[in-house]
Amino acid sequence: MTDVLTERARILAKLEGRSLVDALADTARRWPEQPAYSDRHHVPTEPVEGRPAGWRTLAWAETRERALDVAAGLVALGVAPGDPVAIMATNRIEHVLADIGAVHAGAVPMSIYNTLSPEQVSYVAEHSGTTLAVLENADHLARWAHVLADRPDTIVVVIEEDDLPDGDTFLTWGELAAAGAAHRRDDASYLDDALTTVTADSTATILYTSGTTGNPKGVALTHTNVLYEAYSTMEAAGLVGAQQVQVSYLPLAHIAERVLGVYGPTLLGNHQYCIGDPAQLLATLGEVHPTAFFGVPRVWEKIQTGIRAKLAADPDPENVAMVQGAMAAGLAWVQAQETGGVMTPEIQSAYEQADAAILGFLKALLGLDRAVWCASASAPMPLETAKFMAGLGLKVYDVYGMTETCGAVTVNGPGAFRLGSVGRPTPGMEVKLGDHGEVLVRGPVNTPGYHRNPEATATLYDADGWVHTGDIGTLDADGFFSIIDRKKELIITSHGKNVAPSNVENLLKESPLVGHALVYGDSRPFLVAVLTLDGEVAPVVAERMGLAFTDLADLATRPEIITMVRAAVDAANARLSRPEQVKAFELLGTEWTAESEELTPSLKLKRRVVHSKYAEAIDRLYVQAEASGNL
Repeated sequence: MTDVLTERARILAKLEGRSLVDALADTARRWPEQPAYSDRHHVPTEPVEGRPAGWRTLAWAETRERALDVAAGLVALGVAPGDPVAIMATNRIEHVLADIGAVHAGAVPMSIYNTLSPEQVSYVAEHSGTTLAVLENADHLARWAHVLADRPDTIVVVIEEDDLPDGDTFLTWGELAAAGAAHRRDDASYLDDALTTVTADSTATILYTSGTTGNPKGVALTHTNVLYEAYSTMEAAGLVGAQQVQVSYLPLAHIAERVLGVYGPTLLGNHQYCIGDPAQLLATLGEVHPTAFFGVPRVWEKIQTGIRAKLAADPDPENVAMVQGAMAAGLAWVQAQETGGVMTPEIQSAYEQADAAILGFLKALLGLDRAVWCASASAPMPLETAKFMAGLGLKVYDVYGMTETCGAVTVNGPGAFRLGSVGRPTPGMEVKLGDHGEVLVRGPVNTPGYHRNPEATATLYDADGWVHTGDIGTLDADGFFSIIDRKKELIITSHGKNVAPSNVENLLKESPLVGHALVYGDSRPFLVAVLTLDGEVAPVVAERMGLAFTDLADLATRPEIITMVRAAVDAANARLSRPEQVKAFELLGTEWTAESEELTPSLKLKRRVVHSKYAEAIDRLYVQAEASGNL
């Protein structure tokens, strides 16, 4: 305990009670010309001062000046200290400037998921008390239609000028920034009153959780929360001391993206390449070659299935064998560096030869050849996927946290890691297991509470100040935590057996054919599953088999594909205990996305949505399984 408190005091001393306002001023002073944010909007066609064509870029000094203009514009519109400012936009420079500008106006920025329905937006706007919103385009305006109808005095700043509606309460982003710049030019002290209200204890943001169940809750996070989180996580990752190049693609309403894409860069001067469409991610990685990269498990799974598909399509078995041999050397090399592992000259030499022969080429092809840090979080990382990435010579460090803890509270990193775990506590954080293995967290990153929801806040903390995460974990002898599943998502069969569905689902998804899997069995005698095909791999496999098909829905009905998926289910069952085995499955002809509502914007399963949407299929599976008698 003494060591934990000493580490905590050390980091708090480094922060010295600072706010994001202080951190940005310091970064702009230290690295004024260092690139801060780049995006694809209004791009130059030729390189400008060494910056790449196809991207517009702001340096850190310019970022601060633009943010102060936005802050002054917001104050001129009547935004007062503590007021919430909603932002619905893709990852782009204006989104970041709106966020930082709101902070400098003493207000509270709230990035909101772009996929929320009009009804969900209405709930968030009403609950938060939002009276001003920054929206990107016509789609976002449509999602705010109910709010604007019910509260017509809501001020809306529209980033894309061509989508500006008529009305006195609408103005363009350009008008907001220009008005703010004019106010600052006419009166250098225009923002002084607002800036003096911003302290380390001020609310830096409110994030409404994506809501896998029920209405979302607004998690309030202070400046101390976000700066402590950014510094402690970056330190544990070995990223303090050098500016990193990163790609920002997850929604900025997601805590991981905010820490890595806003708070970390503000503190450390990193350069973010922002892309508005996650479908551009792989192409952007190949262009940017980031030095640090964070991917939710689904991103790493897609990389894995993509490489597997290329190997499956390679007609030369010698090439396939060469890659597989090289990846075996890569895996051995990574495992030798795990805590408790032993590196030998033979393992090092075999890896260097494999890296020179093919692994280095594959990493460069993925755009990860410069990456000194790769990580995953948001959901349990399948061990098979972590090992696959290790085969490329990539250490993907799994970390764990939640919005209520401002992101990561346990991390794997260069100093200590173990594949299949989520690592050890970050510096200065207390993490332990409570009743029934629930993960409990205490320290400077914990939220002070839910916005306008004291009842939920009271259930989050216990009397000793521990946040009850609702996640079930384990702790090994070397201090590494692993996450089994969400406490409320554990399946309890009618026989009283507890099953962690994510463990079963991850085994099912080891087949490159399977895109998503959901296992069901609560209060039932056995488990069943609904599965989707991988939209990229399945067509490639079908073409190699000579199967003619029209679309994914057609492919899901083909006996040859169903047989292959059945073999994958059988392979998963062979590695599971009897209560965990899937007795029947249905292969769906659709893909699950955030837009189709089966996934959250951070690509986690919305179990209740799937249970409801496919209730008939689930009931049908139980009837079929019981009729077959093969239980």
